[in-house]
Amino acid sequence: MTNTTLSAHQILIETVQKNCNIADARHAGDFTLCVYLLKMREMFRWEQGISFNELIGVDDVGDWLTAREGLWDDLEELDYVPMVIEGVSYEAFDNEGINAVLNPQGLIYSAGLGVRCRPHFFIAKLEDHYQRDGVDIFISGAEYARDMAAPPAMMQNGLIFIRHESLRRMLWEKVEEWRMSPVDSPLGRAVAAYDFEGDIEVALDKMAAVESALIIEHELGEVLAGKQLGARWNEMLNTLPRSTAEIMLRAIRDHLADALTTLGQVVVKNNPASIHFYFGSMTAMRKKIAPQLMSAYEAWYESGDLKYIADIIEPSRQHWGDLAKQCLGIFAEKGADASVDIEALVERNYL
Repeated sequence: MTNTTLSAHQILIETVQKNCNIADARHAGDFTLCVYLLKMREMFRWEQGISFNELIGVDDVGDWLTAREGLWDDLEELDYVPMVIEGVSYEAFDNEGINAVLNPQGLIYSAGLGVRCRPHFFIAKLEDHYQRDGVDIFISGAEYARDMAAPPAMMQNGLIFIRHESLRRMLWEKVEEWRMSPVDSPLGRAVAAYDFEGDIEVALDKMAAVESALIIEHELGEVLAGKQLGARWNEMLNTLPRSTAEIMLRAIRDHLADALTTLGQVVVKNNPASIHFYFGSMTAMRKKIAPQLMSAYEAWYESGDLKYIADIIEPSRQHWGDLAKQCLGIFAEKGADASVDIEALVERNYL
């Protein structure tokens, strides 16, 4: 690789990172203070190339955090910057055009919208690309530019992106979350299955290898759920104000996606550590609206019999699919004013 190519790649990486910083400047306030500080600490770790085996103190991050927040003040009002590759300018969200050039060079780029339309950008080493069930799946490795949120998996326009490095960081955040309150729990049982007291990096590699398979299943389930629910679903999420109803809707779709794909693979693979992690990493809202699913986990944990989880898959698929359609019906009738009625509907229809 020539110096010119290296320079061009570095300029591209810096452009992507600038867009990441703009997105962070606009949306860092979306997080609670505790989550914000945790994500910024891990962003610092990533930027400095610090191993997970090394502790990071508050003083280490303090000056960097102050400087980063100052940078955000200068970027918050800027527009996202186009990508210039081999003399051609591409809009920042032109994934198809940009990847047509970068994929043959062993790079993968993604720009998309996450929760509440928060933009996410990253550029990374392309580790693998294959199709499954007609869906293109891209696996990335080392990340060269990223935002502070860095979701480990994304589904965009029917394409699935699995970010191995961000997955490891997400898993580490879960481990840290449990360590802050080390009680007996599904998450604690998952953590205990790996040697985090020995070599954290090795433990994360082993955990990520197992969990990446289920994350792919979930994203494939998202594709199927998207076909079932249609474009009106995302319109509904983007129209409704921030509310309990919005959180419920996201939980319903996650449950539907998992009932379509993930839970079946949980049963087939029969990996206790992965089962613990699946239930332990479930959001509070998902647990709240699916008490029977959590009871199935507890029954499996006590008996070792997977039939408790297997038996709830089909009822879950039917229940969440029907409930999602009813929510869409309320939205069709009431539009942006649908939140109260949707929340009441879901409250009456836990599974």
